Amino acid sequence: EVQLVESGGGLVQAGGSLRLSCAASGFTFDDYAIGWLRQAPGKEREGVSCISGSDGSTYYADSVKGRFTISSDNAKNTAYLQMSSLKPEDTAVYYCAADLYLGTLCPPFGFWGQGTQVTVSS
Repeated sequence: EVQLVESGGGLVQAGGSLRLSCAASGFTFDDYAIGWLRQAPGKEREGVSCISGSDGSTYYADSVKGRFTISSDNAKNTAYLQMSSLKPEDTAVYYCAADLYLGTLCPPFGFWGQGTQVTVSS
């Protein structure tokens, strides 16, 4: 059974940093793409960043480029999202998602975590 468990969310002041973790089980990280997506109240879900477990290729949304860094530790089956220079508009529920990597970094993800709240105060 595939499971994704996020952690690391919380309340932080603008300009601060947080690191989200996504612990995965039930599949081999090397074969999957892992994504971080977020959804703010009243807004559509947004793809933030994705990484290929096989070759480490990454994608970032323009809104987070230069501020967020995605990484993965395949030995631990864990992905991370290091968020720096946080802004109030980064406030959202952040979800970790996964699916087979077939060449598309951010595919339609079939497996999702429960989400972790990130709140950035001004």
